[in-house]
Amino acid sequence: MILASIAFYLFSAVLLASALAVVGARNPVHSVLFLILAFFNAAALFVLLGAEFLAMILVVVYVGAVAVLFLFVVMMLDIDFEELKKGAQAYVLPGAGVGVLLALELVLLVAINWHIAPVAPGVAEATMPAHVTNTEALGRILYTNYVYYFQLAGLVLLIAMIGAIVLTLRHRTGVRRQSIRQQVARDPALAVQLVDVKPGQGAAP
Repeated sequence: MILASIAFYLFSAVLLASALAVVGARNPVHSVLFLILAFFNAAALFVLLGAEFLAMILVVVYVGAVAVLFLFVVMMLDIDFEELKKGAQAYVLPGAGVGVLLALELVLLVAINWHIAPVAPGVAEATMPAHVTNTEALGRILYTNYVYYFQLAGLVLLIAMIGAIVLTLRHRTGVRRQSIRQQVARDPALAVQLVDVKPGQGAAP
């Protein structure tokens, strides 16, 4: 029990420090590396909580795909981060004010409504038999009790993807683009040209 408590505080401290380093690092590559460190420590906390499947998903998906993608994008794109930082300095004071306001709201919310419940809501009905694995229990709860929320989250991600495509799509002049309407409307008279070539003569270019 003591070792678990020590491990929890250790991983939590490293997680908080790496999260602050993600925001405070001057080099964007270092920020991505600190983000990977934060993901690993969060996965370790999931392991301490007995959620091995969530820890594996966090490492495989976020560290193995998302964070590595961020790293490659930051390293390959030629972005003038100094110019971006100069433009962002004008929003330091408004951002700090919003952050302080949110922190005060959280402190006020915890001070008013904080209490320790004997049983957390939904725990009794979500209890699984002993032979059910962690992954199966998560799947049962996710696709039964919270299936509508799961579908709603997928819809939100779909809308975000469509919005990103619409915002970044640019129609440039001089670039040939595919026209589905013209392709469907084509007929053999427009697509095929018959040339009567005389013997001993070649077809004109």
